[in-house]
Amino acid sequence: MCGLNEGMTIDFSKELTGVVTERDERIPRLWKIKFSKKGTDLIDQIYKLGQPIRYEYVSAPWNLDYYQTVYAREPGSAEMPSAGRAFTWKILFELKKLGVEVAYLTLHTGLSSYMDDQLDREHPMAEEEFFIGENSADLINLVRESGGRIIAVGTTVVRALESATGVDGLVTSGHNYTRLKIDSNHKLKSVDGLLTVGMKYLWHEFGDLNLIL
Repeated sequence: MCGLNEGMTIDFSKELTGVVTERDERIPRLWKIKFSKKGTDLIDQIYKLGQPIRYEYVSAPWNLDYYQTVYAREPGSAEMPSAGRAFTWKILFELKKLGVEVAYLTLHTGLSSYMDDQLDREHPMAEEEFFIGENSADLINLVRESGGRIIAVGTTVVRALESATGVDGLVTSGHNYTRLKIDSNHKLKSVDGLLTVGMKYLWHEFGDLNLIL
């Protein structure tokens, strides 16, 4: 949005308004908004009014339900953790039969782009919120201690796990935020492989999926 000022009221609909409160301290070109609703009522309005972020190769305006992973529970992501969309419950059950354990994390995925080249260069890694439960942390640590491999479903999972892993290589449960940048200089502590999209493949929500070990 252009021309925003502190104190300005934005009418999103007859049921939802927002007051511009202040600029974001970390990314000054972004603004914070206080909505007239909160909790479930706010989420319901956002779901009703909002549209998913769509990429150029997507040929149709698919309903928001198409952008959900089958195991999604907590609302909060700006975008869907793309790699997770490839999984169905049938696939997950088949993996379970093969002895593959699954540890679930709550990830509030941030924007992969601010749709502004300069802003993307200045702030390449958006802060992302995550929560790792005790059962998931214990399972991941047990697999590593027993010589198994940890395969992350998406780069967001890598950022969360690496941020929650101590120098001892153990994942700690809890709620936190990460701005970790994973590049060639980062030595992985907890992840052995990654399911993601790559070059020459379709990417993001409806993209292809490949395994990197």
